[in-house]
Amino acid sequence: MNKTTLKFELDLDFVLVAITAQLRDYMFCYKVNKQLSTDFSKITDLEMLLGNDDDLFYFSRYFYLIPETETEFYILANKGSEGFLVPEMKKVDFFLLIRNYIDRDELRGIISGINKIPEVLVAVEVDPKKLKSKENLIF
Repeated sequence: MNKTTLKFELDLDFVLVAITAQLRDYMFCYKVNKQLSTDFSKITDLEMLLGNDDDLFYFSRYFYLIPETETEFYILANKGSEGFLVPEMKKVDFFLLIRNYIDRDELRGIISGINKIPEVLVAVEVDPKKLKSKENLIF
């Protein structure tokens, strides 16, 4: 008897920047908007079912769109109502998730700009494929 196996790969078509900053989410977005001349605004919290419980966890989420290129930017809080969005990166406070095309030079400029915010300890690009809980970043 033949056995058929279905392989499922997640579509990780985004750039991910991990950010450690000792700020509340709204103050971090305010400083990013000021530093990068963006217009991040709060959208509905990201709801996730984590673990074996039926409890929902909520993570703050902010959105910015560049209409000309249709590039979407999301700032996600790593620490939510009861846990972490990406548990293996507990020292990270925020993730900047960028969907659609972004030029490498533009990405370097964004990371450099975020690192210039005095309260930001570090902002660095992360390969989402290497994360154990990468499925939490797909919404």
